[in-house]
Amino acid sequence: MHPKHNPLVGRNLQIRVKIWLFFMLFVCIVFLLMWLFQVIFLEWFYESMKIRDTAKVAQNLVSAYGTEDFSDRASEISYQNETCIEVLDEDGREQYYNCIYNGKCLLHGRDNGTFFYLIDLQNHKSGVICRRVFNDQLQSQMLIYGCTMYWKDGSVAGYLLLNTALVPVESTVSILKRQTMIITMLLAAFGFILSVCVANYISTPLVRITHSAKRLAHGDYHTQFTGGGYAEADDLAETLTYAAHELSKTEEMQRDLIANVSHDLRTPLTMLKAYAEMIRDLSGDNPVKREQHLNIIIEETDRLSLLVNDMLDLSKLESGTQKLNYSTFDIAECMQEIVYRYEGISEHMGYHIHFTPDVSCLVRCDESKINRVIGNLINNAINYTSKEDKQIFVTQKNTPEGVRIEVRDTGDGIEEDKIKLIFDKYYRSENHKREVVGTGLGLSIVKAILKMHGYDYGVNSKLGEGSTFWFVIRDVVTDTEAEAEDKPSA
Repeated sequence: MHPKHNPLVGRNLQIRVKIWLFFMLFVCIVFLLMWLFQVIFLEWFYESMKIRDTAKVAQNLVSAYGTEDFSDRASEISYQNETCIEVLDEDGREQYYNCIYNGKCLLHGRDNGTFFYLIDLQNHKSGVICRRVFNDQLQSQMLIYGCTMYWKDGSVAGYLLLNTALVPVESTVSILKRQTMIITMLLAAFGFILSVCVANYISTPLVRITHSAKRLAHGDYHTQFTGGGYAEADDLAETLTYAAHELSKTEEMQRDLIANVSHDLRTPLTMLKAYAEMIRDLSGDNPVKREQHLNIIIEETDRLSLLVNDMLDLSKLESGTQKLNYSTFDIAECMQEIVYRYEGISEHMGYHIHFTPDVSCLVRCDESKINRVIGNLINNAINYTSKEDKQIFVTQKNTPEGVRIEVRDTGDGIEEDKIKLIFDKYYRSENHKREVVGTGLGLSIVKAILKMHGYDYGVNSKLGEGSTFWFVIRDVVTDTEAEAEDKPSA
C-alpha cells in the first residue's frame, strides 16, 4: 500500500498535528503573558508598587509622629526611600521638613506647592491624596502623597505630605522589548522543534497500539501490544496484551463449552430417537420391552432436564441474580440427611459412602445452596471414584477457622498442573466419563456458590491416590448468638 493511502500513516499524522498544535498554543499563551507583564503593563506595575511603598513610608511616619526621636527617624526614612517630607500641624504650620532635591521638589520648590497640596488634602473626604505630577525643574514625573494624621481621641494632629520621584521606565521598556523579541524568536524555534519531537514521541506508540487493537477487534487474540517511549504507553500495552490473552482463553473455553454441551446433548438425544424408533418398529406390541425402552427414554429426558437446569442455575449464580437466603442450622444434621439420601444409590450401584461427623455445630449460611454444594461434591466423587472398591468418605471437622467439610474419593487423582483448572466451568478432567450422577457442571456450581458466600475451597489430589475436595464454612454461630436468636423479642 502506498504511504499516502495508508490509514495508519494518516492517523499518525493527525495525532502529531493535534499534539503539535496544543504545544504551539501553549507557547503562544506563554509569549502573550510575557509581553503583557514584562512590556505593556510594566509601567503600571511600577507605579502601583511605588504608591504602595510610599503609603507604607507615610504609615511609618504617622506612627512615629509625636515621639521624641521623630526628627531622627524621619530623616533616616527620607534618605533611605529618597522621599521629601513635609509635616504640618492642624493649623497648617510647618513642624518638620526634609528635602533631598535641594529645594527643587514640588513641596519645597520655588512655587511652594505645599500650600496647594495641603488645601487639596483638607478638602478630600478620605483624608488621603495621591497625585502624579510632572516637575519642570527636574524634568521628571513625581508622586505626591498626603495623609491626615489623627490623635487617639480622633482629633486632627496634623498633615503629612511626601514627594518622591517616579523613575522613567520608557528606556527600560525599550530594552525589555528588544530582549523579549529575541527570546520570543528563540523560544518559538525551540518550541516548534520540541513540539514536533514530543508529538512524535507521544503519538507513535498510541497509533501502534490502536492498530493492534483493531486486529484484536477482528479476532486476532495473539496480537502483541507494544508501547515504547513512556510508562503510560507501556502500561496500556501491557493491559491490552493481558486483555487479549484473557479473551483468547474465553474464546477457547466457549469452544470447549459448545463441544461439551453438544456431547452431553447429542448422546441422550440419539438414545431418545433410537429407543423411540425401537418402540415404533419392534417393541410396540411387547409390553415388557416397551416399558424398558420407555424407562430409558424417561431417564434420558430427565438427564437433559438436569443439564439444562444446571446451565440455567450456573448462569444465575454467576450473574448475581440469585441471592443468598441465610438461616441458622446444624451442619452435622444437614450432612447426615444428605448422606442418607444417597443410600439408595449406594445399595443399587454398590457405592459405600462413609460419613464421619464432628460434634454438632450451628452455622449461618444459605442451607439449600450448601446442601447443593455437598451433594455436587458427592456426585463428583461417585463419578470418579475407583470402580473396584467404590469408597467415598465424607468428613466434618470443626476447626478454629470454621467447619471444614471434606469429600474424598479413591479414584485416579488429578495431575498437579490440572488441579487449578478443575473448578473452571468449561474444564473436564481427562478421566471424564459419562456421569453416573449429575451433568458435568457440578464443580462449577460449587465454585459459584462458595464464592457468593466468601468461603475458602480447594482440592488436594495425588495421582493414583484419589482426590479430596474441601471447603470451610466460616459463619459459625456461637452458643451466645444462638440463645440471642432463640430469645423472643420484647
